[in-house]
Amino acid sequence: MDPRLRGDTRNYKDSKEMPKVLISDKMDPKAAEIFRERGVEVDEITGQTPEELMQIIGDYDGLAIRSSTKVTPEILEAATNLKVVGRAGIGVDNVDIPAASTKGVVVMNTPFGNSITTAEHAIAMMFALARQLPSADASTQAGKWEKSKFMGVELTSKTLGLIGAGNIGSIVAERAIGLRMKVVAYDPFLTAERAIEIGIEKVTLDELLERADFITMHTPLTDQTRNIMSAEAIAKTKPGVRIINCARGGLIDEAALKEALESGHVAGAALDVYAEEPAKENALFGTPNLICTPHLGASTSEAQVNVAIQVAEQMADYLVNGGVENALNMPSLSAEQAPKLKPYMVLANQLGSLIGQLSSSSLKGISVEVEGAAAELDPKPITAAVLAGLMAAYSDSVNMVNAPYLAKERGLDVREVRHDREGDYHTLVRVSVTTDEGEKSVAGTLFGSSGPRLVEMFGIKVEADLEGDMLYIVNQDQPGFIGSVGSTLGEAGVNIGTFHLGRRADAPGGEAVLLLSIDSPVEEPVLWAVCQLEGVKTVKALRF
Repeated sequence: MDPRLRGDTRNYKDSKEMPKVLISDKMDPKAAEIFRERGVEVDEITGQTPEELMQIIGDYDGLAIRSSTKVTPEILEAATNLKVVGRAGIGVDNVDIPAASTKGVVVMNTPFGNSITTAEHAIAMMFALARQLPSADASTQAGKWEKSKFMGVELTSKTLGLIGAGNIGSIVAERAIGLRMKVVAYDPFLTAERAIEIGIEKVTLDELLERADFITMHTPLTDQTRNIMSAEAIAKTKPGVRIINCARGGLIDEAALKEALESGHVAGAALDVYAEEPAKENALFGTPNLICTPHLGASTSEAQVNVAIQVAEQMADYLVNGGVENALNMPSLSAEQAPKLKPYMVLANQLGSLIGQLSSSSLKGISVEVEGAAAELDPKPITAAVLAGLMAAYSDSVNMVNAPYLAKERGLDVREVRHDREGDYHTLVRVSVTTDEGEKSVAGTLFGSSGPRLVEMFGIKVEADLEGDMLYIVNQDQPGFIGSVGSTLGEAGVNIGTFHLGRRADAPGGEAVLLLSIDSPVEEPVLWAVCQLEGVKTVKALRF
């Protein structure tokens, strides 16, 4: 974390000892130049084994990496002086972020330095699929002249479906519109206004699958997006669809894709990423009408220069001045704000996570209201914490630093409201979202030494601590229901920690809410069993 927040008040600029950074992966020389220009000592030692890195990492304040170096708990344990890890690129799969956080090490990336390059690679893959360029090239260089074999299709007037319309997806859309394609997009955070602004049509996932001639993926890999192109999803696509993935391996069920390619339902697929990398072996390899590249999305000279410059600038600013940009595991807070705001940010993050996990339809707007003691604080970090919790269900790299940007990028209307009124609690934070299904809100407070606590959800008063694995149930209030739930979970070996109950307007026989803290995640068959109980309206597994 920021040295100021650790009690380390040393300012490197005024210190006789310069901060020292190790560049452990091959990186553009401009990175080292920037470090030295900013007053940071730098060593470039690449190609080390983990054991070799462990022997020297204790001498460094910063570690600049790409994808080769694995920042494991063992490396972090040996890095006794390490304050920041900077990843030149967007993916941080090779960094153990929880372990880094535990050690007080900031993890940064450069999420926008290779956006254009990755978007252009997706467009290139789309052209290659449409005209069967790799197969035609191999055939021609083999001395064949098979013009009739390689009959392609035009991109003009075809429908391109974007799964994910953030930074990279928007660039792909812009390029595709220039090719006179019609672009539709599925993105839970894309508003109708933002879609109009970039010239695309916002649709549901099923609508996209049914209408798209080409489908391209531009979303992170999370629990919600894993295998988003499942066998069931692929079956919903129109015959002859072509699929491109330059985002993350694991978004497509590779076995299902292979079957669809072999049957001809999918006319072609182009992959730059795979469920297991490096993909020196893959069941898909050799499948007809498949194009594969070795994770080249960011592999252009311009992108390599951009991310190298950005990571050096960010790390140097942090080590010399304490500035924080694109950090994945800490907020941008001053030392004065942190103690007062920390418990509120924990509460806000929990409320955002709760409403994000329970909002199944597309978001249009979000309101963060504070009253009582919370109204006397800077609302920006509280709102950022809400957004980080809300979007964590859809992105594996969102945090308080980049969450507001991601919300703005998707056109999400965010409002902050302060109330001077006195309510039932000395302090209150309320989070409301507007969706296709209407408005939903949750509220929480701080209870002395007990910390953050939920006090209301969707108009029903219910008190609960939001932590670990939980089960959310909406049911018709009736005698014996709690016993039925307990028996069903008990038979499945799920231990209940606490019950939290509430019902609308205290009306017997009306709608009730049950929040259970449980000792382990609930599997789908158990959720289904709970769904079958009499009076159950909604069941959802939650995790905090």
